[in-house]
Amino acid sequence: MPPEITDLLTQNLALIILAVVVFLAVRSAVRIVPQSEKFVVERFGRLRAVLGPGINLIVPFLDRVAHRISILERQLPSTRQDAITADNVLVQVETSVFYRITEPEKTVYRIRDIDAAIATTVAGIVRSEIGTMELDQVQSNRAQLIERIREALANVVDDWGIEVTRAEILDVNLDEATRAAMLQQLNAERARRAQVTEAEGRRRAVELAADGELYAAEQQAKAKRVLAEAEAFSTQAIAAAIKDGGLEAAQYQVAMRQVDVLSDVGKGNGKQTIIVPAAALEAFGDAFGLLKGRMK
Repeated sequence: MPPEITDLLTQNLALIILAVVVFLAVRSAVRIVPQSEKFVVERFGRLRAVLGPGINLIVPFLDRVAHRISILERQLPSTRQDAITADNVLVQVETSVFYRITEPEKTVYRIRDIDAAIATTVAGIVRSEIGTMELDQVQSNRAQLIERIREALANVVDDWGIEVTRAEILDVNLDEATRAAMLQQLNAERARRAQVTEAEGRRRAVELAADGELYAAEQQAKAKRVLAEAEAFSTQAIAAAIKDGGLEAAQYQVAMRQVDVLSDVGKGNGKQTIIVPAAALEAFGDAFGLLKGRMK
């Protein structure tokens, strides 16, 4: 083979090798990180940088992507742990935790199994918090208990580069003996409330009856008071009329009423014998006298 051809082939091979090296260098230098991930870059085994989403450049052949960490929110599998309340009741608590990684370098280099570590920490915090509360408080203040667990967990896992987004208590289970005792207590409380309600109803009925009787008595007293005031007013009017010279008119009215009464007595059916007192005859005479005087 002529020397010219050999030199040409050597040059072309060198160019090809150079092109391959350049391609590999560019490929290893450029790192495209997805939105849901972060890359942990090491140089000679040591932490060099943490690459965020987008296009990133590293030193070829010196730096390497050691860890690809997802920053999406994660949910730990539901776990159950036993706990004893302040009033010595054994409960079984089912919990679930949601978290996401915010600082991958801490998660990679400070903890080996992050899920197991969080589950163990949650179990300890749940036992500690429930131990300070009675069973009724655990059942009625679940939201407050969840918040206390989340805050305590956030303080513990801060060195692990994660953020606890939610901590949920899914269920609080009791043993059969405790459940039966609580059911008996609940039935007794319902019976007591029913008795109290019935007693309140009877008391209210008595109060309403007493109020009705009091109202009726007040109305009767008011009616009597009005009648008395009317009679007093009538008496005052008659007295005023007599004082102003109407004595004869008053006598005339009295006499006419006596005559009307005697007329009603005489209207009876059958034969009656009517005994007229002398005073009545005098009343007739007075009435006729007064009437005669008026006609003049």
